[in-house]
Amino acid sequence: MYARGRLAGAIMSITMLGGLGAAGLPGAASASEPARNYLVFYTDGHRATAERAAEAAGGTIQGRDDKLGYLVVRASDPEKIGADPSVVGVALDRPIGKTADAPAASGARRVEHVRSAAKHVRSAQGGDPLSGRQWDMKMIGATPTGSYAKARGSHKVLVGVIDTGVDGKHPDIAPNFNHALSRNFVVDEPTDENGKPLDGPCEHKGCKDPADVDDDGHGTHVASTIGSPINGIGVSGVAPDVSLVNLRAGTDSGFFFLKPTMDALEYAADVGVDVVNMSFFVDPWTFNCANNASDTNRERLEQRAILEGMRRAVKYARAHGVTLVTAIGNEGLDLGKVKNDTSSPDFPKGSEKKRSVDNTCLNVPAELDGVISVSSVGPGGQKASYSDYGVEQTDIAAPGGDMFDGGTGLKGASREILAAVPENVLRAKGLVDAAGTPKTSSVIRDCHDGKCAYYQYLEGTSMAAPHVTGVAALIIGRFGKPGKGGLQMDPAQVERMLYATATPKGCPAPRTYRYGTGESQVCEGPTAKNGFFGHGLVDAARAATAVAP
Repeated sequence: MYARGRLAGAIMSITMLGGLGAAGLPGAASASEPARNYLVFYTDGHRATAERAAEAAGGTIQGRDDKLGYLVVRASDPEKIGADPSVVGVALDRPIGKTADAPAASGARRVEHVRSAAKHVRSAQGGDPLSGRQWDMKMIGATPTGSYAKARGSHKVLVGVIDTGVDGKHPDIAPNFNHALSRNFVVDEPTDENGKPLDGPCEHKGCKDPADVDDDGHGTHVASTIGSPINGIGVSGVAPDVSLVNLRAGTDSGFFFLKPTMDALEYAADVGVDVVNMSFFVDPWTFNCANNASDTNRERLEQRAILEGMRRAVKYARAHGVTLVTAIGNEGLDLGKVKNDTSSPDFPKGSEKKRSVDNTCLNVPAELDGVISVSSVGPGGQKASYSDYGVEQTDIAAPGGDMFDGGTGLKGASREILAAVPENVLRAKGLVDAAGTPKTSSVIRDCHDGKCAYYQYLEGTSMAAPHVTGVAALIIGRFGKPGKGGLQMDPAQVERMLYATATPKGCPAPRTYRYGTGESQVCEGPTAKNGFFGHGLVDAARAATAVAP
């Protein structure tokens, strides 16, 4: 999975003076175009100049964020504002992102598996009831005789999950869920601007879900892999004693706004979150190009705004002690050699066009400096067929599941990653019957003392990234110093320890690997740092015993 996302609302650091405008296509301006809200990014020290440019273009200032350097301007001619030298980029304030729900070797591929719910499988070494199904934890040494015996994290370590939400009431999430700090930065949108179904009906006042709700399931699965407690229920996470903070920036439909994503990162920095997981990319552009000849001027302004806004948000968060982990993507692409993009812009639906791109066009946040980008491996340890890769882009690898990875004795859904899922999501998707019995092999129900919890098998770089996030949390729990939020540790130190404790993994021989899907992918680089596995496979057991940095 690789998630799309949206965020709800504005964060405290932004002074909002008006409401949001309707979304629209980033095409050329027209005389009858209505005014909308735009994010206007200005060059350092030139806020006043950008304000004058916005007003000269007929715009009105609705708000601003001085920390990240942008204005919220209501205007009908963003291109006129963007023509001023003080302006770096201009983006419509709208939902622009997507989740990694389903990896794809060629196009989107959502995998469903049909079989009856299986009986509990207990680990021979103890652990939670479904630990025996967690081949991923065994692969990285997160077991009772591995990292659990030495380091389980700490409730003083705050782990932010920037995703579609986290089910804070799930029995295998609730003990570690931090209600006080969790926030929802998005508002549900029942339909898109063309009247087509988007998020579905509003369940709460103002169409804003509480901060402990996940109507998609993606964010809960991610949170569970990071920090499900060892509590005699279901599964165990990589860091079972940490605090999980829901920083919801994704919509029910899986899209992520630029502004909500920035808001989530800025909030994480301000409250002392130690590490965040970002299993998504910011839409509507799969690859953001600052100067693509095939794009309109307005499209170029929008992509520049996404690049600049996310760079600033990442820099701000990292400067405030936030370690940043992201999924690399699920298209099976060498991100350093992409030549075509046929999936952008992907919002609203039907806006896609074919265009040529090059290595200056970036997938965000995976290709941003200061972000740890994670590729995915299957149960056999080879790079998953769907996982993106690249010598420049891949920093580290982790188990994310792969249905095509045979030869391990695992079959079907069991080759994927098992983690918690909200019951309401399963019911909405028809994956359990009226009595709550799972109808597919991708769902497991675990019941104790009259209470039942649900778990789902999923695969994708979205599932790989939280393993790295969990190990980062273990490192911070061991070596972090008292600070804002509880503990703090320099992200550069965390990153160095992640790489130093990873298990080196060289390219396959031959380097051109042909997957079961028929695709050929080429691994470049030495064992120490290559395009498939980066610095190696993340290792919780080694991180739990490594000496101080």
